[in-house]
Amino acid sequence: MKKKLKIDMVSDVVCPWCTIGFKRLEKAIAELGIKDQVEVEWQPFELNPQMPKEGQNVTEHISEKYGSTLEQQKASQEQMTEIGEELGFKFDYFEDMRMVNTFEAHILLDYAKKYNKQTDLKMRLTTAFFSERKDVSSREVLKQALIDVGLNAEDGMALLDNDEVRYNIKSQEAFWQNAGVQSVPTVVFNRKSAVTGAQPVDVFKEVLSEMLENV
Repeated sequence: MKKKLKIDMVSDVVCPWCTIGFKRLEKAIAELGIKDQVEVEWQPFELNPQMPKEGQNVTEHISEKYGSTLEQQKASQEQMTEIGEELGFKFDYFEDMRMVNTFEAHILLDYAKKYNKQTDLKMRLTTAFFSERKDVSSREVLKQALIDVGLNAEDGMALLDNDEVRYNIKSQEAFWQNAGVQSVPTVVFNRKSAVTGAQPVDVFKEVLSEMLENV
């Protein structure tokens, strides 16, 4: 039996380029016909670990964090919406959109790993945030996401107040930061090499082909 290529996707639920990056990677995998030869695992990264419970207006947040003007933000959102459409994903930016805390979403993504439902839950949460105008820091939204992908909601939600589990996620985040991950998406192949950013499909195909030759 052939060894699988392990792909670590270091990303955040509310990161649009992470969604685009994954959709492009997924397309590259499909076009190469190597779905059974790769294993994707999602790793936690919080773009805004200090984000308060009530969140912050997206426009205000991006202006403060990156110094982007309203015009620049609108242009960027339009670009992402177009790319999303090409990849079959809907970005629905709206005026009162809020950036929220994603720590508890990462706890549930870690829980989903045990049941091979990580990608299902990741896409469910990112769809809830970007396509359905939902607050992915809300426990009601998180619980519904678990139900939607067929996970045990009670078991998953019970982990959110578990100190040991919370510490474990913080440790995982620290591991990737200490490994040099400063921006997401960062796609790590077999813990040996990595690419950052939402690379074009052809770039992913090239990297995947090269890595599979050396598995």
